[in-house]
Amino acid sequence: MIFKDDRPIYLQITEYLKTRIIKGEYDLGEKLPAVREIAGNLKVNPNTVQRSYQILEQEEIIVSQRGIGSFVTEDEEKVKLLRKNIANDLINEFIKDMMKIGFTKSEIIEIIKNREEQNG
Repeated sequence: MIFKDDRPIYLQITEYLKTRIIKGEYDLGEKLPAVREIAGNLKVNPNTVQRSYQILEQEEIIVSQRGIGSFVTEDEEKVKLLRKNIANDLINEFIKDMMKIGFTKSEIIEIIKNREEQNG
């Protein structure tokens, strides 16, 4: 994973883990790797990963059991909602970026329609 300087590392790790969950790389109820294991793989401080796990737990995406580990929620609806929210965030960011370079909403829609027709 390559970290960007524009956002805190713990937030980038949180997004990375969310992406892996919504892609099904971690199944519902599956045990996540230990904090130290992820920290070692990403070459970051374990406290940074722990902060990411705390956020995921607050958002009820993972459940931690003291002495056992952290697990992906078994609530499929939570994962579906997470996926939908991430999609909305990506779309909003795309629209904002396109408008920054001078496109109107109708032009953006037209570009997307044309792209969809090309890819068919």
